[in-house]
Amino acid sequence: MSMLNSEDAVAQAVADAKGPLTIRGGGTRAVGRPVTGQVLDVSGLSGVTLYEPGALTIVAQAGTPVAEIEATLAAENQRLAFEPYDLTGMLGTKGATTIGGVIATNASGPRRIMAGAARDFALGVRFVDGAGHVIKNGGRVMKNVTGYDLVKLMSGSWGTLGVLTEVSLKVLPAVEATETLVIDGLTPAGAVAAMAQALGSPFEVSGAAWTDGAVWLRIEGFGSSVAYRADALTALLGKHGDVTRVSDADWTTIRDATPLHGMDSVWRASVKPSDAPALVAALPDGCATLLDWGGGLVWIGQSGGDTTATHGTIQSTVATLGGHATLIKASNAVRASVPVFQPEQPGVAALSTALRARFDPRGILNPGLMAA
Repeated sequence: MSMLNSEDAVAQAVADAKGPLTIRGGGTRAVGRPVTGQVLDVSGLSGVTLYEPGALTIVAQAGTPVAEIEATLAAENQRLAFEPYDLTGMLGTKGATTIGGVIATNASGPRRIMAGAARDFALGVRFVDGAGHVIKNGGRVMKNVTGYDLVKLMSGSWGTLGVLTEVSLKVLPAVEATETLVIDGLTPAGAVAAMAQALGSPFEVSGAAWTDGAVWLRIEGFGSSVAYRADALTALLGKHGDVTRVSDADWTTIRDATPLHGMDSVWRASVKPSDAPALVAALPDGCATLLDWGGGLVWIGQSGGDTTATHGTIQSTVATLGGHATLIKASNAVRASVPVFQPEQPGVAALSTALRARFDPRGILNPGLMAA
């Protein structure tokens, strides 16, 4: 199917579809079970349709590259506060990450611990359901909460409930200064303890991660405030080790889990921060890990070994801990044979099935992508 460049064209294409459709925007997030179906390319729905800096609101078509949105915001000293992660380096994909893909997958980076997730900044959406109907939900200003639940529902649905055509987002001012405190030589347990102390302090940490044995703690804001908080945190955290201050730390390393790029298989697991050390300890030898969100997000990488067995270990361990894990990168054969997303509890699974039947009665939108 050729690239579509209007919402009406998307609606018509879905209505006319005779079989499964593979929804594709930038083509950068090949996650989930492989879907066999005609490609519905919505990357032509591109462009910012409304931007009101004074209202901290931007509206863009779903196929708009995130880089274009970020450049538009930067010109007004504003930003996407939820810091969406980019999987192109990890998955080796060549397309441009789009805002529709970000919202459909709820792609949220290190700042989530302070600012919130991508779905928390989605004010409204327009999408085409599985019957070809155009649905509008939410609004374009922060005080409009009409249809709030449906906006949240689309975020994280991975294109299985509808094809996003437009999103309205709340944005925030850019920061004046940033400083990162680094503490080397910590185990996962030591790292979680240090991050918990920092996050529990009154010093407004906007990033807390552990990579290559070092904790990274980010402080953002006005210059004088950042300097004061950095001094206070340095003194507070001294018992965990020597604290080094870095003004130019590259947080995309954490956001995109750069140390795991090039590994054969990668997982993304969410657990209570205090449970992160137990998850790391349960992994097979040879796995590499990176902690974000104070330990609440565990990136896991493996090269060689039995990917299917490791996947089972990760999902069973995470289930015991009350969390969930997603296989982000693996061969097509593995992705086709395992539950890529954490299997849902029976009640939740029944609700998910009912929702898909309501929004996609023919079962044609990315069918099976999130199957257990």
